[in-house]
Amino acid sequence: MRRSLVAGNWKMHGSLQGVSALVAGLKGLDGAVGVDVVVIPTLVHLPGVAEALAATSLMVGAQTCAPVAGEKALTGEVSSTQLAEFGCRYVLVGHSERRALLGEDDAVVAKKFAAIQEGGMIPVLCVGETREEREAERTLDVVGGQLKAVIDAVGVAAFAKAVVAYEPVWAIGTGLTATPEQAQEIHAAIRALVREADAGVAEGLQLLYGGSVKAANAAELFGMPDIDGGLVGGASLNAEEFSAICRAAGRG
Repeated sequence: MRRSLVAGNWKMHGSLQGVSALVAGLKGLDGAVGVDVVVIPTLVHLPGVAEALAATSLMVGAQTCAPVAGEKALTGEVSSTQLAEFGCRYVLVGHSERRALLGEDDAVVAKKFAAIQEGGMIPVLCVGETREEREAERTLDVVGGQLKAVIDAVGVAAFAKAVVAYEPVWAIGTGLTATPEQAQEIHAAIRALVREADAGVAEGLQLLYGGSVKAANAAELFGMPDIDGGLVGGASLNAEEFSAICRAAGRG
């Protein structure tokens, strides 16, 4: 049976004082909810957060990494192998903000996915459609295309050590949320696509929902059969709200 996972993406938020207070509030989750919990701070805060949580069951992730592992002449980038040295366990890849604002296409996403695994960590592949694509009834084509691009590049077996997060772009930071039924439909389609290539990998693959997840809707979303947890944005910046979301996953 797949274990539930909740990851909090802090994006470009946090000060030294604020992060310290948030981490202190999250320590109450240690061993208390029966789910895997990952916090994903900014790169500059990652070492301190990793150190503060080292004695707990909470894990630390990164928001991105370079498309190559190891040490290279690549100014401004950080490799997956360097992230691993700080106890990083998960790395986001393909988030819609990076696709749209920083021009990271499917080819770059696939390279980063491979680099993350080369560094010994677990990629969290983000896929999702815009509002215009949903209204044009292209959701399955878009999401399937983003997923297939990575499968074609690295092979389906790589997804035995990966996570996929469905994040409809129109629901990220907007307050809008896919209904549990809408989210389940896409999660089931993602699992079916992977199943076509490898049934065993598909059955074990953790699928997360992201897009204005909050305590008020978490239990209903996580109750769907193919939703194994959440990738949480704004609500992860509030220890009480994020803890409630994690508890909801634990009851799922």
